Amino acid sequence: MTNKKILIATGVMLAAAIAVAFLLVFDNKAATVNGEKISKSELDDALSSQYGSTVLDTLISDEIIRQEMKKENIKVSDKEIAEEMEAYMDTFGGEDTFNEVLKNSGVDVSIIEKNIMTYLASKKILEPKIEITDEEIQTYFDENKDSFDKEEEVEASHILVDDEKTAKEVVKKIEQDEDFAELAKEYSTDTATKDNGGELGFFAKGDMVKEFEEKAFGMENGDISEPVKTEYGYHIIKVTDKQEPKKAELEEVKDEIKDILLESKLESEYSVWLNEKFEEYEIKTFL
Repeated sequence: MTNKKILIATGVMLAAAIAVAFLLVFDNKAATVNGEKISKSELDDALSSQYGSTVLDTLISDEIIRQEMKKENIKVSDKEIAEEMEAYMDTFGGEDTFNEVLKNSGVDVSIIEKNIMTYLASKKILEPKIEITDEEIQTYFDENKDSFDKEEEVEASHILVDDEKTAKEVVKKIEQDEDFAELAKEYSTDTATKDNGGELGFFAKGDMVKEFEEKAFGMENGDISEPVKTEYGYHIIKVTDKQEPKKAELEEVKDEIKDILLESKLESEYSVWLNEKFEEYEIKTFL
């Protein structure tokens, strides 16, 4: 249910349905080709044929969930929706990429928010019915242990400049005890990090360009480098923390595994539950 393709695809279909409804308010012309009209009723018929039953099933499902929420006194807060939306954006690589996908898909963000609200509501309805046993958690851990191991990571900040002369000027100011974060704000050309003092967070081997990575992983906590040249310019690197590699222990990842198993069971349980509700509710369609 949280699969981004599902939410975006549903959004595209709903957007298409809304567009058709909007078009039909006006004169019955969608396009012309050498003066020959393609009518809006033809467009409506084509879209209804391709998407109609699927969109209608989605709307019926949403209405069932709304009625079940009312029955069970279930609420979904704006805060919960915002938190889920943030996590959802992260699956695309951040808000900018997410917005670009929406733009290319022709889907308004409000449709995704609505889908997220429906997902969270269905999760609250179904979660009490699902049991995750210790044996299931142990089995999942045994089969996926390597994926929970922690790699060696470095936490660092950097100041990126275009030329070696400026880089040496920045290093000299650091040696004179000027604040690294303030110098990043003043000098760094990395617009994504300069305003937060050049902070990059933790990164593992393979996440950064070779020259930067080799230098950062060879430094000790608290060290500040001489200028490091990469394809992006000259970096002054400050290492702020290091994490040694560590094998995963079950107790440390038990909650994470439980969430993974819950999501998997929710997906299968949702289909069964929804089919039961389609049988239980009095539903009439008029396509």
